[in-house]
Amino acid sequence: MTGTPIVEARGIHKHFGALHVLRGVDLVVAERELVFIIGPSGSGKSTLLRCLNRLEEPCAGQIIGDGTDILDRRTDINAARRRIGMVFQSFNLYPHMTALGNVALALRKVLKLPAAEAATRARAALERVQLGDRTDHYPAQLSGGQQQRVAIARAIALEPRVMLFDEPTSALDPELVGGVLAVMRALREDGMTMVVVSHEMGFAKAAADRVVFMDAGVIVEQGPPDQVFGNPKHERTKAFIRQVERH
Repeated sequence: MTGTPIVEARGIHKHFGALHVLRGVDLVVAERELVFIIGPSGSGKSTLLRCLNRLEEPCAGQIIGDGTDILDRRTDINAARRRIGMVFQSFNLYPHMTALGNVALALRKVLKLPAAEAATRARAALERVQLGDRTDHYPAQLSGGQQQRVAIARAIALEPRVMLFDEPTSALDPELVGGVLAVMRALREDGMTMVVVSHEMGFAKAAADRVVFMDAGVIVEQGPPDQVFGNPKHERTKAFIRQVERH
């Protein structure tokens, strides 16, 4: 990693009962960096991502996000989460509200913006994800990929400093994945700091600054995509890459 750190996670442990899911993970992300986290199911990828904005409470360790101690009990976690946006596998849109309404609601509720200003900013966010012509459509009138792009618009409308993506394309039909990845690529080009958990290895190879391979709750290996995919150093990484490339 080069550049100014914007996310620093040190010594993160997470237990679910007797299951030790994260085992002392260290992860530092620089401003404007795109970090891609890969690994087998159950390796702790999504749990780590959710710890970064305290959707999961780590059992031990420290997380600094945009200068704020995320785990300090005095921290206004809602304010911290405005700076660390998150997009999930499921879209979580309100079915009775239009695309514009879903995005504007977040601006009204979280930033307390007046309705007119919220609508203006929501419209601009939908334009950024190439949905300017779908503002009045309800979720049922949108494809899965379009719904996910509304969810991305809702997150970026709050102008976060960091975006976390947890398997953003895994619920989509294959032909709908490209539109979501194109939006993520555009955010990357605009300088958004992004941490992405995904199985989209082609996107990782093409767009990531750094690829992090996790297995059994630890970071096994990390480096530029060319190194991790083309010349992995660890046997577990090699086995995972071989398996992925066979499918």
